[in-house]
Amino acid sequence: MLKPQLHQSQLSTKNPFLLPKPFIHGSGHASFPVYSRSLSTKANKKVRVGYKHGSIKSIASVTQQSTDIKAVVTVKETVVDFWTEIGIERGLDDFTDLFGKTLLLELVSAELDPKTGLEKPSIRKYAHKIDHEGEDIKYEADFVVPPDFGEVGAIFVENEHHKEMYLHDVVLDGFPTGPVHVTCDSWIHPKFDNKKKRLFFTNKSYLPSETPNGLTKLRKEELETLRGNDSGERKKGERIYDYDVYNDLGNPDSDPETARPVLGGQEHPYPRRCRTGRPRTESDPLTETRSSSFYVPRDEEFSEIKMGTFSAKTLKSVLHALVPSLSTAIVDSDLGFPFFSSIDALFNEGINLPPLKKQGFWKDLLPNLFRAITDGTKDILKFETPETMERDRFFWFRDEEFARQTLSGLNPCSIKMVTEWPLRSKLDPEIYGPQESAITTEMVEQEIKGFMTCGQAVKDQKLFILDYHDLFLPFVSKIRELKGTTLYGSRTLFFLTHEGTLRPLAIELTRPPMDGKPQWKQVFRPTWHSTDVWLWRLAKAHVLAHESGYHQLISHWLRTHCCTEPYIIAAHRQLSEMHPIYRLLHPHFRYTMEINALARQYLISAKGVIETSFFPGKYSMELSSVVYDQEWRFDYEALPKDLINRGMAVEDPSAPHGLKLMVEDYPYANDGLVLWDIIKEWVSDYVNHYYPDSSLIVSDNELQAWWTEVRTVGHADKKDEPWWPVLKTPQDLIETLTTIIWIASGHHAAVNFGQYTYAGYFPNRPTTARDEYANRRPER
Repeated sequence: MLKPQLHQSQLSTKNPFLLPKPFIHGSGHASFPVYSRSLSTKANKKVRVGYKHGSIKSIASVTQQSTDIKAVVTVKETVVDFWTEIGIERGLDDFTDLFGKTLLLELVSAELDPKTGLEKPSIRKYAHKIDHEGEDIKYEADFVVPPDFGEVGAIFVENEHHKEMYLHDVVLDGFPTGPVHVTCDSWIHPKFDNKKKRLFFTNKSYLPSETPNGLTKLRKEELETLRGNDSGERKKGERIYDYDVYNDLGNPDSDPETARPVLGGQEHPYPRRCRTGRPRTESDPLTETRSSSFYVPRDEEFSEIKMGTFSAKTLKSVLHALVPSLSTAIVDSDLGFPFFSSIDALFNEGINLPPLKKQGFWKDLLPNLFRAITDGTKDILKFETPETMERDRFFWFRDEEFARQTLSGLNPCSIKMVTEWPLRSKLDPEIYGPQESAITTEMVEQEIKGFMTCGQAVKDQKLFILDYHDLFLPFVSKIRELKGTTLYGSRTLFFLTHEGTLRPLAIELTRPPMDGKPQWKQVFRPTWHSTDVWLWRLAKAHVLAHESGYHQLISHWLRTHCCTEPYIIAAHRQLSEMHPIYRLLHPHFRYTMEINALARQYLISAKGVIETSFFPGKYSMELSSVVYDQEWRFDYEALPKDLINRGMAVEDPSAPHGLKLMVEDYPYANDGLVLWDIIKEWVSDYVNHYYPDSSLIVSDNELQAWWTEVRTVGHADKKDEPWWPVLKTPQDLIETLTTIIWIASGHHAAVNFGQYTYAGYFPNRPTTARDEYANRRPER
């Protein structure tokens, strides 16, 4: 809604003044709180008002009137409601509806009593059921609001049913200024489970310093409720937001092989997650026990529609990683696909799955899939053909497509410009061997075939690189000890042609000194030699596996899910629901915490989908911790700064979006910058509306507490970094909010929604590599 600091006394007009920009939170319009004569009033009493000044005395007679208000409550029917049509509790709830006492509503005045300085008495009424159409159940209550009650600022709601209900909104109609809207979108617990009533503020937004005096105490108390007391185990249905480290990924009590290090702290820096408070394991006092369900605050849980959608999309997006397991590893993890035709059969014919009792956690993870594919006595899994494969069966084979996907595929945010030559490692040569790259100037010039020298190519900004050398090399030795996978450090060099496309020049694979053998490295280049062409293709497969792991663990999980959770927790703990910045951010945070909890339960946990499918195996999360420690910076999460940092763009005021792209056909940047500017324009208008002056930002105690908690608690392991923005001006806040919204929307869309399209046919995006050639070549 609008800025609350404009009061009735400041207005000279009797008509609502509509803003040109739609700062709306559920009411459908934006207007100042202008008062006029009500159409539905009741005469109450006459009051004589005297004015005395010297010998002059004026007597005025003012008629004060009560106002009839109708409250319409919308509750969403759920699948649970449908399946509980019979039963004792259902019968009791039907009687409650019959007697018109389903919901108890209490109107709260936004103003204190001017005489006593105390809260005005609330107005209580029961709402009765009036309609049930589709998924909407309507309830109604009639209020008589006395003339001195003032503006309604909040509503208390008590659920008289024996089961929780999902409250969508409350609309209060009959006020002279028009309807008052209260958007709830929240689960209301039964009073029999918790006697504390739920509080909802109206849709009008207030900065803390501008909060009406009748709501100040409630605003503070509601935040205290959401923070909890940092003790005890969280129970399903609670609404408490607190922090903890990632100490629940393993289950050493049941299987010592699943013991995993705690992520978060000096040894393994990491963002914080939502605290669950479960007991610690007996075998490791640092590890939290696991359970069949992971706590998230009740309103962070999926709606039933979202749960069904998420299940389907999750299956489609991650099954490319599960295909080898579903089709071979369930029977024998050492088996592979003997021919490409065997892979094609997954899409053409489907595969038979073994009995569910042999599938362990797959049954728990994919129940909807198994129900969907059960046919008679057989469980058959048949995959949709990915669009990329449908267009061209051998798309993944071509070097042009290999290069194109670095700019417009699943992971378009890793490629960088080469700014120094020759390439050198920054790792300790005493541990990891010589720092010089095996990719030489001569190799580069042979591949670019006289277009220019290597030095000129670097100077003209024509060389680009996917560099997983220094990041992966420290993990090579221990990952090679795992069964069924191998690893190298890798560098992949590309040349920007005069046509504006990238062409791969060389791939360098490196193994550090290990097992008494010196460092090994080799460069592979495009060729049509009968043997070398397959070595080149195998080298590309290794790079693609590296890309897949980095994409899923870093570009997707770490940057868009894991690092976002502290913003969400801090927002609920420090920003009131009536704060305009909370209302701006909240839609972009929806369901993230539930998805992250499911990830801890099934995807990133010990022996979960990620560990069993991607090359880092049991070291997957440890690898993401290293990247968070070495690479993650909040300021570089902003798209323009990310592009500049990677050398993919330079500042140019004359160019669109103020940036000149080094590769003009870069869809992630081309489309992303358009979206970035749209988000920033909207955020700028919004912030400047509520904060016309920098002093309002500096003095906003909730805003400052939110950002301080994000930095010092949610991202505690990076709290002392100098690059954190400080919120002093509207521009500081605009850049910070735009960055958060971009990561949760545009960036996430880029790395998430194309997963099945590009990775459904997994030779295009293998998640691990088995180096049989290395097994025959001991030096590798």
